[in-house]
Amino acid sequence: MNEATTVARLTCTNQAAARRISAYMAETLDANDTACGSFETDDGVWHVALHFREPPDEVMVRELIALAAGDDMAAALTFENVAAKDWVAESLSGLIPVRAGRFIVHGAHDRAQVKSNDLGIEIEAALAFGTGHHGTTRGCLLALDDLAKRRRFRRVLDLGTGSGVLAIAAAKAFHSRVLGTDIDRIAVTAAASNARLNRAGPMVTLAHATGTKAPVIAASAPYDLIFANILMAPLMRLAVALSDLAALNGRVVLSGLLPSHANAILAIYRAQGLVLVRRFPLEGWMTLVLKRG
Repeated sequence: MNEATTVARLTCTNQAAARRISAYMAETLDANDTACGSFETDDGVWHVALHFREPPDEVMVRELIALAAGDDMAAALTFENVAAKDWVAESLSGLIPVRAGRFIVHGAHDRAQVKSNDLGIEIEAALAFGTGHHGTTRGCLLALDDLAKRRRFRRVLDLGTGSGVLAIAAAKAFHSRVLGTDIDRIAVTAAASNARLNRAGPMVTLAHATGTKAPVIAASAPYDLIFANILMAPLMRLAVALSDLAALNGRVVLSGLLPSHANAILAIYRAQGLVLVRRFPLEGWMTLVLKRG
């Protein structure tokens, strides 16, 4: 791992602008090398932070910001190097807790805000993406909260687990065994740490795996509930595999989609025998809940 990484920062006039820019950059940049987020600090100011594992092409990044928000915002973008172990801690320090139904995702500094009837998920600063502040993760949490009101899911797969938020949430909601996998070994390590922090370690298994063919995934199939919070292109490639991994009457939650992508994804998954149960549009993103009938 590099001793330092690069963060690009932008201050926005309002929440809508910050989330629009963050969503556009998250869709455009490689999610394996970049973490994009928007957040409000205690003084009420909204910020966008883009964290790069490798030094980025600054001209290219400014051009993307210009496309998303105009030349003035692109000119205002700043770049700086920060210690690799410190950049997520720095970005999380100003994040406010995020609620999604009964779930509340928070940092150590906001433990007191978790009420007795909340399902709190504390996220430790680590090199992994997915704190619940992004519309895709929060959309999945809302879908999970809705599903938990209807039945208990005993076999759960979180494909592309990131920081482990969804795996931990499922374990807490269902008291069931959950498998979380990711192609990034650093994310797997961070997710395992977060699972232990949330006392979900005994219920959550974290594994490094590429795609769906890994033996650790096949060993527990079929799954009653599958989360795939990734992006449109891999969701298209994995349609057959995810359908095969889903149990009869199981649910598949897909996210990382722009609203304009939803119908194309639905057409592909319908061809595999999955039908739409519900949509969760949130902050410029779409989360789909499908059922294998």
